[in-house]
Amino acid sequence: MTHQHFSYSSLALLLSAFCYGVLAPSVQAKRPNVIVIMSDDQGGGDYGFLGNKVIRTPELDAMYQRSAMLSRFYVSPVCAPTRASLMTGRYNYRTRCIDTYVGRAMMDGDEITIAEILRDAGYRTGIYGKWHLGDNYPLRPMDQGFQDCLVHRGGGIGQPSDPIGAEGKYTDPTLFKNGVETTMSGYCTDIYFDAAMKFIESSVTENKNFFTYIATNAPHGPFHDVPEELYQQYLKVDFRPILINKNIQPQRLKTETDKLARIAAMITNIDENVGRLFNKLDALGVRENTIVVYLNDNGPNSMRYVGNMRGMKTHVDDGGVRSPLLFHWPAKVEPLKTSDALCAHIDVLPTILDACDVPAPADRKIDGRSFLPLLTSDNANWPTRQVVLQTHRGNVPQKFHHFSLHEDSWKLVHPSGFGKESFSGPPQLQLYNLSRDPRQQTDVSAEHPDVFKRLIQGYEDWFADVSSTRPDNYAPPRIVVGTVHEKRSVLTRQDWRHASGKPWASDSNGFWLLEAREAGAYEVELIFKAGHPAGKATITAGSAKTQVDLSAGKAGGHFTRMQLPSGKFKFSVDAVLDGKTQGPHQVILTRK
Repeated sequence: MTHQHFSYSSLALLLSAFCYGVLAPSVQAKRPNVIVIMSDDQGGGDYGFLGNKVIRTPELDAMYQRSAMLSRFYVSPVCAPTRASLMTGRYNYRTRCIDTYVGRAMMDGDEITIAEILRDAGYRTGIYGKWHLGDNYPLRPMDQGFQDCLVHRGGGIGQPSDPIGAEGKYTDPTLFKNGVETTMSGYCTDIYFDAAMKFIESSVTENKNFFTYIATNAPHGPFHDVPEELYQQYLKVDFRPILINKNIQPQRLKTETDKLARIAAMITNIDENVGRLFNKLDALGVRENTIVVYLNDNGPNSMRYVGNMRGMKTHVDDGGVRSPLLFHWPAKVEPLKTSDALCAHIDVLPTILDACDVPAPADRKIDGRSFLPLLTSDNANWPTRQVVLQTHRGNVPQKFHHFSLHEDSWKLVHPSGFGKESFSGPPQLQLYNLSRDPRQQTDVSAEHPDVFKRLIQGYEDWFADVSSTRPDNYAPPRIVVGTVHEKRSVLTRQDWRHASGKPWASDSNGFWLLEAREAGAYEVELIFKAGHPAGKATITAGSAKTQVDLSAGKAGGHFTRMQLPSGKFKFSVDAVLDGKTQGPHQVILTRK
């Protein structure tokens, strides 16, 4: 165990002798409450306590001073895979969640989440913000163990999964309260924290332990709707110290400054809400025995400061897959306790279960391990391990495509590109010693052939293992329609299987993989982007077909009745508009 804090060269200037007394003996010896906060696209360098001198995070800086920290904590390079691993303690390739959209961000409903485990152990469970693991039954958070849910659909506000009429609204958004479309008042991040604090207060009032998951969609784009006062403040800031490109042209600098001002405003707004949350815990008298975990889900959403690493969101270089993890638990964990042991998102579930003295499921492999001993002991046993991170576009993971494997200070990586379906030719593997070369400047595979060969074999073993979790391991989950759990199913482009065109382009097409427990009559409503010409749509559900006339310019209200079959089937809509075939924006199926 060391006290090297996240390897940021400027961090040492920020450390201070911050002394706390011995933990009070009056701390209640009962199981803790748990709060997990995860921001979206914040990036591993967007914190004052890690050397960022531009983006203000005073509340998180204060939390750092009171917390333990994992300084070598890894996440996936993009959103949904991190969330699947966080919820299950398993590599996302075991969960059927392999991408971020077109039906590949859905997590298998048979996966057991930390919310299900803690709920069954007597905890009240709540989620506020971003789920991104399925928007329909049986994949919603309310189907996966969360008793109180206030979430947006899809991977973020401003995507094709937005409710009609509320597209892109960070302020006064339309969210889903326990499955019910609900118009809210205020800025989205403030709303999530308000709802979480209300849930926490009601839990304390009822003398119940709580597990609260606050997953902001900020600072994820789009960036059009941000906290205005903070945005105006940041417009006056010089962002050049945190830009990777130091020779940026004046016009480009103006554009980048505006973008970063919006991102920074969202980050500082999250920070302010963290302060409000701790004040609430104090007011309720539960701070001492409440675990508060803070992390980000992947690298930053622009090429900006990531300490002495390189990379951004979607990259498998360290800047794209690193996050600090703050662990605040005054009852058990000393402040400023730091470990640089290799840890990852798969470790959060077993750690929380360990802290809560709740057993993990015995019927499935948990890939993570509890890092709690690293934070509560000076001589914790932490055997050498390998952690693999792999995510790329496409329906089925491809061996050696866009992955990194970590073991101690070694990093085996093939940065072949997240946006690619596959790569051609032999993999151009690279080996780095991060303890000497954190920015990954010098490939040392030729100097260490034995290590290189061993890590390649480790990756191959890992890939074979996670790929054989279940028969047909990478088949997408199906949306189940017509049940009492969800009589009205909204199908969006987030979860369709893309067939032609660019996945979310207006002229693209796709289909949904559905399942019905029994045949039945449904009302079908087709929704298109406003301004389209008149046309005709053919709806296909398995072997059943029907047609609908489409009135010009009308977004919704294209209705028909249709008998849907039982069992598994493909559901598609082919709309011919101005001689061209395209898919709908959304489809609403209502069981009659």
